[in-house]
Amino acid sequence: MPIIVNLDVMLAKRKMRSRDLAAQIGIAEQNVSLLKSGKVKGVRFDTLEKICEILQCQPGDILEYRPDDKTTP
Repeated sequence: MPIIVNLDVMLAKRKMRSRDLAAQIGIAEQNVSLLKSGKVKGVRFDTLEKICEILQCQPGDILEYRPDDKTTP
């Protein structure tokens, strides 16, 4: 998939655990884990907004586009 989730990198930079982020956002820790692993098909903008607010970052710090060999002409 060409969208890479760098949430684990941002959590490490902020020295925050997934459990703490999940509690502050108000979602299950398992959902944060799925998001970190890139196993989700989408993320709600309000969830992304809360993550950025708590981690004091931009959406581009968390999400990255890397084209696959198959997607480039």
